[in-house]
Amino acid sequence: MKLSYLDLMTTDPSYNLAMEQYVFDCLPRDRMYFMLWQNDNAIIVGKYQNTIAEINEETVRERGIRVVRRLSGGGAVYHDMGNLNFTFITDVGESNALDLKLFCEPVVRTLATLGVKAEVNGRNDITIDGKKFSGNSQYIRQGRVMHHGTIMFDSDLSVVSEALRVDPTKIQTKGIRSVRSRVTNVAEHLPEKVTLPEFRRILLENILKENPGEAYPLTQDDLAAVEKLRAERYATWDWNYGFSPVCTMLRRRRVDGCGMIEAYITVEHGKIAALSFKGDFFSASEPDELAAHFVGCTPYRAGYEKALSDVDVSRYFAGLQKDELIDILCKG
Repeated sequence: MKLSYLDLMTTDPSYNLAMEQYVFDCLPRDRMYFMLWQNDNAIIVGKYQNTIAEINEETVRERGIRVVRRLSGGGAVYHDMGNLNFTFITDVGESNALDLKLFCEPVVRTLATLGVKAEVNGRNDITIDGKKFSGNSQYIRQGRVMHHGTIMFDSDLSVVSEALRVDPTKIQTKGIRSVRSRVTNVAEHLPEKVTLPEFRRILLENILKENPGEAYPLTQDDLAAVEKLRAERYATWDWNYGFSPVCTMLRRRRVDGCGMIEAYITVEHGKIAALSFKGDFFSASEPDELAAHFVGCTPYRAGYEKALSDVDVSRYFAGLQKDELIDILCKG
């Protein structure tokens, strides 16, 4: 089977994921497609995950991180310009299953030419010395597979851990939780310095040596269709947040002069469906009355601020200020 490649220059995660789906759904099925692409400052969540269970919302907001849901399952990953993504799209026949190693091995072989020994582990990762630098997942439909993976070449690992850091004891969800692994960057293991653009070129050259091919000529109609898909799916709140399954969060904190406050928050389709307060605080009015203000709002700072815009919080929690309650609901 011949190969066509797309070396994408945009770093917009919603556009790149739309391009993946368009190639999968609409381009001719008489060949294999290989794509290289990067996302700048983004969290990509798995199709079946609960977005709010995977992200540190405060970090996402403060750093301007874009959150986008992909078509495939698996866990949430952080992308910056030190990370390179690759995608294979091809037919799989009637089996509807392929070994992930088939698509990971070209990366392993490319690294071997640079003096780095990598291996595919039993799950869906590529590792160096037992540390993960590449996570992989697949989307399979109607005899066709999209396999994509990350390559952390020189990512900011402090942001990786911060952006995805959520206390698992505070959230219960029916979605698929990400498995946190020890991670590393490829650049740390190279015997000689190689830049990410150079590695990108070397990887593409090696892929083309094994599967000769040429760039796929996207038309203006193709590009317009990708932009339409981006706008209607991958840039929407409904897809990136609202698609999430039901989850329940516990936020709790002891506040001097007020007492222990516990907030049990049930989120459905990305919005608060129910909320209740427990604790040893004193209240002049029933907390259930306050809780009703939150139903239907988003479980993030902006949503909480809107819900409490005209509320005197001290009526419900003696000694507590509005900003303190919002901080508890956001962070616990």
